[in-house]
Amino acid sequence: MKTVQDKNLLEMPIGVFDSGMGGLTVMREIMRQIPNEKVIYFGDTARVPYGSKSKETVTRFSRQIVRFLQSKQVKAIVVACNTASAYALNDLEREIDIPIIGVVKPGAKVAAEVTRNGQVGVIATEGTISSNIYTTYIRQLRPEVQVTGKACPLFVPLVEEGLWQDPVTDEIAKRYLSSLIDTGIDTLILGCTHYPLIRSTVAKVMGDHVTLVNPAYETARELKELLMEKGLFNPVPPQLGTNKYEFFVSDGAEKFVHFANSIIKYGILGAKVIQIEDY
Repeated sequence: MKTVQDKNLLEMPIGVFDSGMGGLTVMREIMRQIPNEKVIYFGDTARVPYGSKSKETVTRFSRQIVRFLQSKQVKAIVVACNTASAYALNDLEREIDIPIIGVVKPGAKVAAEVTRNGQVGVIATEGTISSNIYTTYIRQLRPEVQVTGKACPLFVPLVEEGLWQDPVTDEIAKRYLSSLIDTGIDTLILGCTHYPLIRSTVAKVMGDHVTLVNPAYETARELKELLMEKGLFNPVPPQLGTNKYEFFVSDGAEKFVHFANSIIKYGILGAKVIQIEDY
């Protein structure tokens, strides 16, 4: 880790990145749970979605984004994308010298803890489901647990169109989730960062007996623990007037800002477009 004065080290920002806008649900939880931290968010809006891309492509994109965040002197990185967590996190952990966490392990850990009947469902993108990453992590903790995955690709565009509570989303949710209901799961992981925004729809379809696990919430909790463990947690609020939160995208800044303000009631004024291929 870079040798920096302790105070300066604590005041360095956290980097958060996603394939697009879904990672804002993770950003929102970080802002809620560790409000003294400065955060830099990058959304790869020009190259979204990652869920249908190959492991090699997602890993290459993730390396570029990490290099950009490191140029901003971040003290830790959160991979706020399930597909990038599944495909690239292990490589990134080996390659950089600052703490980095993804969204998969925190969600898998909680699901393994809360399931009563050992039947866990995961809804996510095609990439996350085909990687079997949630199954791998859950079974490391509880080998007897049965994990059933279901790709729900239409949820992302529905969320990004703002159709969070809409008859169309209700109908698609019923179609996707009916096969999971039949498996008898008692726990369901919202394995894409967009999905917490339609949590109420999913809960309505699945019923009260199914516990929903939100990896965005669990990731923010784990990040706080990690910062404290590494001596990086900032206990002091930034000075008045400090720009606590910065947002960068690879395309479509106006659309991003509009969507961000619908999720984070903070008054996000702008996002800067950068050429991520330059990193």
